[in-house]
Amino acid sequence: MNAVQSRSPQGSTAEGEESMRFKLRIKGDLHVGGLMLKLVEKISECYDWSDHALWWGQRNMWVLKTHWTLDKYGIQSDADLCYTPQHKPLLLQLPNMKTVKMTVSYSNVVFKAVAEICRVLNIRRPEEVSLLKHTEDCKKKKKKEKNAFLDEVLDMDDLNLNTVASGSPAHSKTMVATYDPENGMPLTATSLWFGDNPFTASQPNLPPADLAKMYQALSLEDKTTINAGWLDSSRSLMEQGIQEDDKLLLRFKYHVFFDLNPKYDAVRITQLYEQARWCILLEEIDCTDEEMLMFASLQYHICKLTTSSEPLDFSNEPEIDEVEAALSNLEVTLEGGNTDRLLEDITDIPELADSLRLFRPRKLSLRPYKEYWFVFKDTSISYYKNKESSMGEPIEQLHLRGCEVVPDVNVTDKKFGIKLLLPVADGMNEVYIRCDNEVQYSKWKAACVLASKGKTMAYSSYRSEVKKIQSFLQMKSLAPSPGQSASNVEAMDMVAECFVSPRYAKKHKSKQPLPCINTFSLGCVPLQLTGRIQEAHQHVARLSLMEAKMRFIQAWQSLPEFGIKYYIVRFRGSKKDEILGISYNRMIRIDMSSSLPVTTWRFANMKQWNVNWEIRQVAIEFDQNVSIAFSCVSCDCKVVHEFIGGYIFLSTRSKDQNETLDEELFHKLTGGQE
Repeated sequence: MNAVQSRSPQGSTAEGEESMRFKLRIKGDLHVGGLMLKLVEKISECYDWSDHALWWGQRNMWVLKTHWTLDKYGIQSDADLCYTPQHKPLLLQLPNMKTVKMTVSYSNVVFKAVAEICRVLNIRRPEEVSLLKHTEDCKKKKKKEKNAFLDEVLDMDDLNLNTVASGSPAHSKTMVATYDPENGMPLTATSLWFGDNPFTASQPNLPPADLAKMYQALSLEDKTTINAGWLDSSRSLMEQGIQEDDKLLLRFKYHVFFDLNPKYDAVRITQLYEQARWCILLEEIDCTDEEMLMFASLQYHICKLTTSSEPLDFSNEPEIDEVEAALSNLEVTLEGGNTDRLLEDITDIPELADSLRLFRPRKLSLRPYKEYWFVFKDTSISYYKNKESSMGEPIEQLHLRGCEVVPDVNVTDKKFGIKLLLPVADGMNEVYIRCDNEVQYSKWKAACVLASKGKTMAYSSYRSEVKKIQSFLQMKSLAPSPGQSASNVEAMDMVAECFVSPRYAKKHKSKQPLPCINTFSLGCVPLQLTGRIQEAHQHVARLSLMEAKMRFIQAWQSLPEFGIKYYIVRFRGSKKDEILGISYNRMIRIDMSSSLPVTTWRFANMKQWNVNWEIRQVAIEFDQNVSIAFSCVSCDCKVVHEFIGGYIFLSTRSKDQNETLDEELFHKLTGGQE
């Protein structure tokens, strides 16, 4: 006979008594359900035990298969089991930095638990979202000063959401919208089936002093520490050491925001905007001074619309097909997706030919840009001494497939440059191309972006890429549009430092010691910073609230470092640690000392990858007989493996699918074989 100890956790009885402990003598052929029945009879309390299950702490696992016998599970006489609720309260910090208390499943794998959380919050496409825990290093840095904004907790059980029936548990699964079986879209707008949802409203910008408390300069090594905290999607919360009332971060993990629809995704778009806003304010992603002002102007506009007295009506938002052309990049898919197609009326692949300037940085060389005649054909750029010599052999041909395309732009100074990082055997070659104007830059930049993915200008996405770049440049311009004039700066109600990062505000204040104006009784702000934000605001002043949020997300996506997660790894055959950046479509090998990219591998060229779980090494094979292998230093290799598999999984989504996910395929691509 087997002796099994079992205990009822504190608060599990109706009266909330302290934990009870029992020692039961049973046989090994008894099934788990029978053990649970004996335990409940022993407790003899009138209580709904339907959500309780057995947790085996010594093995760090749930005993959920009630038809299995104890012998089959390997439960022996020394087993110490805990009879505990599967759903427990959890503190979640949302992308808008607000913390909610929610009852979630601690027994389901994280992939299912996140889907359950997203149903409650009304966030579609939960496969893009996951849970992140603070590492100990991050906690120590953030403990310096408390912030009342971060400490406030909103209890979901106290919210009067129309979707939660009175008295129903927070983990009820009755909150799923009704979808059209043909196109997979909700049959009614967000506002109609979710009522007044508090998560559709943007949070007001923090005062500069509070923002400064949250800010900390992050090196690439710091970012690797943060990214190591993503939870394993194929294991439960309890299995990963998460206890009742612990605090986790709910974040968009995979930066491929599929099928964003303003009419149905009010919460999703708002939380995406908030995550992007905090990335900019806390400088978790690099951007230029010009881009910082553009983001500030959009924040100011959104803040004005959010605090206006007019009610927000999301049901009047345009259908997705009306905004898709202007914001097509919000539906980002991996190469080879269904959203891009060859133009049907094209018989010849389009070409570009222009007089541009070229610069190749070399050591001990101060040579300026030199003018050449450039021809863009297929996925390559050829340049010649002049137009007349373009019928002969080029000086050089640049093959762009697999390269990195980095903007080198300052609209105010009329600087329109493209930085190309071309992969070679021993690293990356840098090439700078300078265009004359916005129109020329938009066409060439769009062609370079497509060519880096192995696509030509014959693809339908070329036109939308050009429009997206032109729209981005217009937002970055600080000069008012024709027919518009900057409003009276002195009459504005703006604390400019709320809309830029603390480092940028400090830098601007020290650079421009100009007279200050008082606003909101919060102190002084340099007049020039306020004026520049107001000038940039003229380009977005006519946008609706949802359009402004979409533009902010679009601009965020256009930043060179968008979506890159960093990890410290050791490549096979190397004697030093390096940094691996993982994005939605590529992996980047980065030198740790210089922080410069060494080479890039695209997922589109990946043939296969696998993990040797014994030595914890990830091996990847690409086209053209290129293979790499590395072990992870800053995290477990499962974290990196899940990112690669997750992005491959998300590339399989298509619009003709319903909201139902192929969870089996996700775990097949991301799960460990340990």
